[in-house]
Amino acid sequence: MEKNNKLIAEFMGLPTEVFKPSGKVNYYFKEYNSGSWYEAHELSYNVSWDWLMPVVQKIGDEYLNTPFDETYSHLTEQYENIWTIEDTYKAVVEFIKEQNN
Repeated sequence: MEKNNKLIAEFMGLPTEVFKPSGKVNYYFKEYNSGSWYEAHELSYNVSWDWLMPVVQKIGDEYLNTPFDETYSHLTEQYENIWTIEDTYKAVVEFIKEQNN
């Protein structure tokens, strides 16, 4: 999950930062939620509609040029029946992977 959440965070263009003193942890800034910094394991695309729906919106706006409901329909047709957050998350991850290739 963490790897896919990081993939989504990069797709969303979230700013990153390495904070001292550890210098080891990459943090992601999520402005549209709370204006907070999150460690990679705290990214919640796989469990929160509030996190995942802006990703679906970005796919529609920037890649499919469709409104939200048509974007969701496209993902449903492309990746079969996505009614749960788990299925939607998987479809979003697959879409991003395809765009990256």
